[in-house]
Amino acid sequence: MAKGHRPRRGSLAFSPRKRAQSHIPRFNSWPESAGEPKLQDFAGYKVGMTHVILVDDVKNSLTEGMEISVPVTVVETPAIRVAAIRAYNNTHYGEKAVADAWSSDVDESLGKTIKLPKESNTEEALDKITKMIEEGSVSDIKVVTYTLPKKLTGIPKKNADIMETAVNGSSVQEKFDYAKSLLGSEVKISDVFNNGEFVDVAAITTGKGTQGPVKRWGINLAKNKHSRQGSLRQIGTLGPFHPARVSWRVPQMGQMGYHQRTEYNKRIMKVSTDGEEINPEGGFLNYGLVRGDYVLLKGSIPGPSKRLVRLREPMRSKATAMGEPQLLHVSTQSKQG
Repeated sequence: MAKGHRPRRGSLAFSPRKRAQSHIPRFNSWPESAGEPKLQDFAGYKVGMTHVILVDDVKNSLTEGMEISVPVTVVETPAIRVAAIRAYNNTHYGEKAVADAWSSDVDESLGKTIKLPKESNTEEALDKITKMIEEGSVSDIKVVTYTLPKKLTGIPKKNADIMETAVNGSSVQEKFDYAKSLLGSEVKISDVFNNGEFVDVAAITTGKGTQGPVKRWGINLAKNKHSRQGSLRQIGTLGPFHPARVSWRVPQMGQMGYHQRTEYNKRIMKVSTDGEEINPEGGFLNYGLVRGDYVLLKGSIPGPSKRLVRLREPMRSKATAMGEPQLLHVSTQSKQG
């Protein structure tokens, strides 16, 4: 007889499935610096989805050169500001922050998010970092950026979301000079990404609260004969007598959703400043109208509407630049149903 085979239910790749520490996703790695200096990351807020009609420019695709419908996600991307420059040095325990230079000109919304340093001399801090670079005790330069959600009508918050962003550049000095030029100023999405580029998207998924093992792990429902003493939606056993403990691999109830997830190589279909081009009749569900800068990303991305989304230069991109996609039509039909 053939041997029965049944793969385990649910992936253990993201265990333990607990709630994210913050609604702000974090990047633990950045692509290698090369090319002209610029920020390697940008932030926006998820609006919703629509679809576009475009000419398929994917090489060797079955529909290459034909008009196709593609689902896209709208992300509103107001300008972000640079609050500080942070210098890092390599140690035996990894990179360690060794110096900060905070801008004296920051938005008042940032003070509602973190406690700003009261006594900070920007010029002295910049001179300190310059000397450390000359001494060779600085291995990397990053900047502290924050969003301005009060400029958006679809986001019911005024507090800034603060994060750390890597800087592209061929040397530490080049990164530092570029970071100094941005300190205290605003950066737009068009300064970082262009049409047709690939990005990695990180966000916190939609929270679903406590769920049972059937929905959380995809186990089979128990047969009626086997469930007379319990529930149809419980596991059959927690494990053997020995070892006398419950393994973390056993599918059990618990938190589902509100986890950080990163999707790689999402193509930017359009970067624009006019939200009226994409606003449907009645606005986007659970969001409203887009009134400022936005991007269209091919496919879906994690999280509900109004969730903070971070866009990073691709880490695993194997595709070469495909150029700017040829959009023929953007759907503005009502999403109200």
